[in-house]
Amino acid sequence: MKTIRAIYNPPHGHWVGDGFPVRTLISYDRLGADAISPFLLLDYAGPADFSPAQRPRGVGSHPHRGFETVTLVYRGELEHRDSTGSGGRIGEGDVQWMTAGAGIVHEEFHSEAFTRNGGTLEMVQLWVNLPAAHKGEAAAYQTILDGDIPRVELNGTASELRVIAGDYQGHVGPAHTYTPINLWDLTLEPGTEISLSTSANHNTLLVVREGLLSVNGNESLGDAQCAAFDQSGDEFTLKASERSSVLILSGEPIDEPLAGMGPFVMNTQGEIEQAVRDFRSGRFGKL
Repeated sequence: MKTIRAIYNPPHGHWVGDGFPVRTLISYDRLGADAISPFLLLDYAGPADFSPAQRPRGVGSHPHRGFETVTLVYRGELEHRDSTGSGGRIGEGDVQWMTAGAGIVHEEFHSEAFTRNGGTLEMVQLWVNLPAAHKGEAAAYQTILDGDIPRVELNGTASELRVIAGDYQGHVGPAHTYTPINLWDLTLEPGTEISLSTSANHNTLLVVREGLLSVNGNESLGDAQCAAFDQSGDEFTLKASERSSVLILSGEPIDEPLAGMGPFVMNTQGEIEQAVRDFRSGRFGKL
């Protein structure tokens, strides 16, 4: 059985721009890069209520290099625009998977309709590292609509698992990834008990967005708590005491040095300094 190595409580929140009140539940600088690789960071935004407004709230033009950002929208609606010319709107249940690669500049704002009408915003943004061989890839963007994500009914109940990336019992997620990754999005109804398996050589993380559940019958996790599993073993059990929304992240660790500074994640400090120079000289492109 795969056992829990550590449980992390949610930190105090902060704002990203004026549109995203977030709590950083997972980060490589706080938890250690080796412990969570290939994942780097997970921000949980909301749930937060926004009143109607005339000007879209969000975060303006900013760069990234060396990794991927994965945005899952649960409530609300966002609009994205980047220096590759990609962009679009993602709503409830949709996912945007952006590969920063060699460099990208982008912006994210509440959509025009959400701004005009107001409402509740709830979303997650995950950062996924790229191996050195792919940090120079051309920037790219994947729009993954809710209707294109496989759904698997769990134990003949209303509980379900969405396969965003990787594989669950032969159901393959639509996201293209550069290293082996599973990203599963679960909704568990009260009383549901399931067993899940991830590879013994993967780092595996469990994130509870909301709800209350027990892990392996002896550890309880609630709203905005995270658990990291030991690599040994491959199976663990979850039982929901109340309706629970859960993310399972598992991935093959990237066994390489890591250097990070703000929106850049590379392998050496020299590469970070080069990223800064390249951005300032306009080599990431512009909106």
